[in-house]
Amino acid sequence: MAGINFKYGLDELPPPGELLLYGLQWLAITVPTVIIIGKVVAPLHFSLPGDQVAYIGKMFFVTGITLLAQIIWGHRLPVVLGPATVLLVGIAASRGSSVEVIYTSILAGGLVLFALAATGLFGWLKKLFTPRVVAAILILIAFTLAPTIMNLIIAPAGKATSLFNLVFALLFITAAFVAGRLLSGIWKSTLIIWAILAGSLVYFIIYPASLPAPNAAAGLSAWFLGYPGFGPELDPAVLSAFLVCFLALSINDLGSIQSTGDLVRADNLPRRITRGVSLTGLANALSGLLGVIGPVNFSVSPGMIASTGCASRFALIPAALGLVAISLWPGAITFFGSIPSVVVGGILVYIMCSQISAGLLVAFGSGVFKFEDGLVLGLPFMLGIIISFLPAEVVGGFPAPLRPVLGNGFVLGVLSVMFMEHVIYRKIVHR
Repeated sequence: MAGINFKYGLDELPPPGELLLYGLQWLAITVPTVIIIGKVVAPLHFSLPGDQVAYIGKMFFVTGITLLAQIIWGHRLPVVLGPATVLLVGIAASRGSSVEVIYTSILAGGLVLFALAATGLFGWLKKLFTPRVVAAILILIAFTLAPTIMNLIIAPAGKATSLFNLVFALLFITAAFVAGRLLSGIWKSTLIIWAILAGSLVYFIIYPASLPAPNAAAGLSAWFLGYPGFGPELDPAVLSAFLVCFLALSINDLGSIQSTGDLVRADNLPRRITRGVSLTGLANALSGLLGVIGPVNFSVSPGMIASTGCASRFALIPAALGLVAISLWPGAITFFGSIPSVVVGGILVYIMCSQISAGLLVAFGSGVFKFEDGLVLGLPFMLGIIISFLPAEVVGGFPAPLRPVLGNGFVLGVLSVMFMEHVIYRKIVHR
């Protein structure tokens, strides 16, 4: 990867037309992540659609201005970012606590991360994160989100039953893996957004549903008037849990900046890392003030850069401005918010399988173990755990002939690994 000749270098400005095209590609990667995490977190805090739209709007705003700040003042690298999945773990585990306690903890965690990075203490702290520790963290994130994903998949919607949603999710996930196996280049990089669009379209064809009314969405003034959104309230136990989450977030942030910096051959990389992680800390502090989940730099950036041949950091400016524009457009957020929860759950399974694969790759190295090998293992792990968490009343509602398969995590896990091994990734695994 280090020998790639890029069409546009780190500090080169592409022509306006190409700049816009590259920016739209980066935007296509970021938008689904904000929507997915927002669709999971917002209902945990709010029951009214307008409040949920306002929450997602603030997420878009924080993501957009943080991306712009990173490009101009932070690490100054072509690294895309979005909501931190590891903080979703902390929020899901703290549902018994108030919104004030949760986001005070995120505010405090962001400030701690900024202090560690700005003072140089983070360099000492990262020595604790050996490959085995990092691997365990990556895999644990996937496993601890399994109950939340399960609730998204089986949640009844209109006339759709839990059984239909489960079968739909299994077919949808399978289709996503087949597409991921067959596609390449920019199509593979933007697979998630196409999967969301296709999955939602098929679901609405089977079970038609109207989009939420535009006036149900909070407007620009509504979510800005909600600033700061809460009064500070500290719970030492919840704060301690979130500080552990921020340790994992910091390693994710460091790895994303480091890998991209190495790929584009950036100068003075240690200083870029310090600035980038410091700004991530400040962005999470801002997220805490606004009462939303905080951002982190994403590790998908090197793949996107390699597939497009564009290493220009300026290509992300249109994406950042697009995110801010979406945050001020309630109609767009309302449209995105209409994505069926079963589609969101299915996409999360696909993403978490990649997370598991990345963890296994860190643990065992890339000499013999490949990323695709981890995907073959990741899906049965996720399905086995999710099916094992199904409530007894849901499994009891399945037709008797289907219960031994759809209601048994072990059986479905074995069937899925056989399918992944001998059908989808047969040519990759058997060399």
